[in-house]
Amino acid sequence: MQMREFKIEIYIPKGYVKKLGDELSKVNVGKIGNYDHCMSINKVQGYWRPLEGADPFDGEVGKLCKGEECKVEVRCKREYVEAAMKIIRKVHPYEEPVINVIPLLNELFE
Repeated sequence: MQMREFKIEIYIPKGYVKKLGDELSKVNVGKIGNYDHCMSINKVQGYWRPLEGADPFDGEVGKLCKGEECKVEVRCKREYVEAAMKIIRKVHPYEEPVINVIPLLNELFE
């Protein structure tokens, strides 16, 4: 079975959430029925340690860091996932953004 719809989770600093949502909306990501810009946003505490060779947006190489981020969740049809990934990487300030693409099984129950 080929999945038709996915949830994309993105961990991103709060100051970038609006731009991310606006850019994703331009390629039909976050569109559900007759609504667009549909996304969930939750504050989370992130932890990371930049290793040698890293160029961190926040923190120092070799030191354990923590900071407040937003977890953005948005639905996306299969045909838009690739465009969504390109936009996320363009908008996101992190060198290595955390992006999870999760298949949704809603179609099995409709």
